[in-house]
Amino acid sequence: MIMSSREIFTDRMQGLGLLVPTLIISIVFLYYPATRAVSLSFYQATFGRSSFTGVNNYIRIVTSSDYLGSIVISVGFAVCIVFGVLVVALYFTFLIHEVDYGKSVYLIASIWPYALPPAVAGLVFLFLSHPTIGILTSYIESIGVQVDWFSDGGQAFTVVVIAAIWKQIGYNIIFMTAAMSNIPDSLTETARIDGVGRINRLFRVYVPMMSPTLMFLLVINTIYGFFGTFAIIDTMTMGGPAGATNILIYDLYQTAFQSYDFGFASAKSVILFIVVGILMIVQFKISDRYTFYGT
Repeated sequence: MIMSSREIFTDRMQGLGLLVPTLIISIVFLYYPATRAVSLSFYQATFGRSSFTGVNNYIRIVTSSDYLGSIVISVGFAVCIVFGVLVVALYFTFLIHEVDYGKSVYLIASIWPYALPPAVAGLVFLFLSHPTIGILTSYIESIGVQVDWFSDGGQAFTVVVIAAIWKQIGYNIIFMTAAMSNIPDSLTETARIDGVGRINRLFRVYVPMMSPTLMFLLVINTIYGFFGTFAIIDTMTMGGPAGATNILIYDLYQTAFQSYDFGFASAKSVILFIVVGILMIVQFKISDRYTFYGT
């Protein structure tokens, strides 16, 4: 039997055997919980008790002004994080790319916040920006801004967004640095000879060439904005003040593990999945027009 150069296994059973562990883990920890959540969303469920209520949980969601407000907060929170992370990370990456000496030092200094667990990052930023003992508080108040984000919802939202951006920029810089390093030097030299300035070179030469990486990071940052910031919210604001930072994932946690309303929490998880899924589809549709994959 002559094997094709593209074939890896002598028979299909070998490939299937290697897939079995992944399939088992996916079924146990992904597909079964997802299916169970959808099923449970049609029940009024607490510890040891459940009763079928049909779409009542979804009706409660649609008629809940607090939950609809949480959707608005979550979308605004994710938008701020996505664009904030991309802009800041792109700027830092470009600066690192342009220096001739010490690139490794600057790169390590830029990405170290990403190495922190989210809860630790939240605690670090909490102490940096604490209204009374924060290291940054005195500098901010010296320019006439009264720091009181424990009771001011707008300030709390801003502080949490900045903390989330600070935590995530390192991840983006890693991928952007790799993408920018793969851009041919001939393009940079040609742009310089043509008199293209640094900013124009970044947006007219580098960004189009990096568009596949930027698209990937757009999706990852969106997921991070909706799901990956729970620990930061929990350690810094716990959804407050007055629900100003009560994003969907934290609201779901409160419903499930503080109110123990598992059926309602399951319905909220389904809605969260739908919201993020819609945003993903929109992103992919839009990005197809602007992503450059080369020739």
